[in-house]
Amino acid sequence: MMSALPDENKLLFNFSRCKNWEERYLYLIELGEKLLPISDIQKQVKNYVTGCQSQVWIVMELNSDGKIQFAGDSDAAIVKGLIALVIIIFQNKTGQQILFTDSNSFFQKLLLEQHLTPSRSQGLHAMIRSIHHRAEQMI
Repeated sequence: MMSALPDENKLLFNFSRCKNWEERYLYLIELGEKLLPISDIQKQVKNYVTGCQSQVWIVMELNSDGKIQFAGDSDAAIVKGLIALVIIIFQNKTGQQILFTDSNSFFQKLLLEQHLTPSRSQGLHAMIRSIHHRAEQMI
């Protein structure tokens, strides 16, 4: 389930090169387009994230090394970009590492939340809560 997403450092660098928030939104959309497609079978209740205004699915699978692989999809382009950000933060970590990852400080580095609508910000937090809950179950 690997995609062509950049790592955290490359993402921060790419965001810093954007001149304004319009360019950052375009970059978010571009990130969302890099997500690997998920199947209709994966678009099931256990992968559906509640609390988002858009439809959001995040697939989490434990690999043989005990690390979690992610895939995701949404019906909204910017939300797909937010899914990509979440995947970049949590990809290839154990459940324990996911629980101790400070995603809020990462989003602060991107100055992300101050540029999201309240409903998108709530949806982003719903994604993280869902990932944390499922990571706990995988430990």
